[in-house]
Amino acid sequence: MKFVLKIQTPIILVNFKTYLEATGRRAVELAKVAERVSREIRVSICVAPQFTDIALVAGEVKIPVFAQHIDPIKPGSHTGYVLADAVKEAGAVGTLINHSERQLRISEIDAAIKIAREKELVSVVCANNYTISAAVAALKPDMVAVEPPELIGTGVSVSKAKPEVIESTIRLVREINPTVKILCGAGVSDGEDVAAALRLGTDGVLVASAVVKAKDPYRVLLDFAEKAKTQT
Repeated sequence: MKFVLKIQTPIILVNFKTYLEATGRRAVELAKVAERVSREIRVSICVAPQFTDIALVAGEVKIPVFAQHIDPIKPGSHTGYVLADAVKEAGAVGTLINHSERQLRISEIDAAIKIAREKELVSVVCANNYTISAAVAALKPDMVAVEPPELIGTGVSVSKAKPEVIESTIRLVREINPTVKILCGAGVSDGEDVAAALRLGTDGVLVASAVVKAKDPYRVLLDFAEKAKTQT
């Protein structure tokens, strides 16, 4: 059974990026906060720390840990690249692919999805609009995350500012791949943003700075999870 089948929806996936607030031991601390909220509210919360922190985080928490990227390569002479086998060995159960800050060509996305599937890693492919979301859905990833790049880190949620992007994404993606999970991200800042995304028909959200850079990540995640729970 693939791990994706064990991740219940709605999903809150927290990308730690390379923020100092989520580096090293602080990555573990934040992951433990996410685990605490997930356990208290019974909502699926996953975390995506930096590569160097995957093993550290995965060894301390039981919630799903994702890599932020894998390269579409096989083991061999690829200095500086990220091997799917390595992130899985470190404890990751899935990976982001094609984040707007780490974009790939469509052929590379296809190869990365196939490698992730081969290694039994959950693939979450990011796309910046509904047409690209539909294109990558045809490649059969486990999840598609639509994130308009102009809203990332702005605090202006795509679920409120551009609901038509989410609606169009869901319609087109479902026509091509009715089983893929659909997440949305970019500017998701509070629980109401999460609830709005779920009301539009998504399976969850991909978030980063709103949680990682928050003065009280527990309170932010608690708000996210409680609002997500109301939509189930």
